Amino acid sequence: MKQVGLYFGTFNPIHIGHLVIANHMVEFSNLDEVWFVITPQSPFKAKQTLLDDHHRYQMVYEAVQDYPKLKPSKIEFNLPQPNYTVNTLVHLDEQFGKEYQFSLIMGEDNLKSFHKWKNYGTILENHSIYVYPRISESTLEHQFKDHPKIHRVNAPIMEISSTFIRKSHKEGKSIRALLPEAVWKYMDEMNFYR
Repeated sequence: MKQVGLYFGTFNPIHIGHLVIANHMVEFSNLDEVWFVITPQSPFKAKQTLLDDHHRYQMVYEAVQDYPKLKPSKIEFNLPQPNYTVNTLVHLDEQFGKEYQFSLIMGEDNLKSFHKWKNYGTILENHSIYVYPRISESTLEHQFKDHPKIHRVNAPIMEISSTFIRKSHKEGKSIRALLPEAVWKYMDEMNFYR
């Protein structure tokens, strides 16, 4: 059975930090593939700064072309909004559960607030979590410290954010080095985030 890591995000836009982490997960853990699950609308984020779903999907698609183990996923586009990770996992298990075993990929900062997620206990019962390091202040919930289903992967710390990229681009600064070349081209041609 294939081990698939699900890397959720708005990817607005996807940048080299996302790729470095996903590639590291697939090369240095027991994951066979990483799927970038593009979230249409997070219960925690305002929607007005988000590009259309299909544009963000297209940028992820362009970004992973040269990485056979990385895949774009629009699985959440057809689920009711706002969508919660637990629902997506149930949906994926129903659809692909015979071929794939799904795990979550998240930054350490997200793990620190994981206990606030809807049905987080159910998620942990049925799925592993692969955690990459982030620079963050708050402390980890005691229950997640040595949990058998939580695997720390010593990926490079990538302090690049899509917010920074959008803001800098709007200010006319060159952010080309922070994006996969194909993503930069698409973004530039479409005149996004100006």
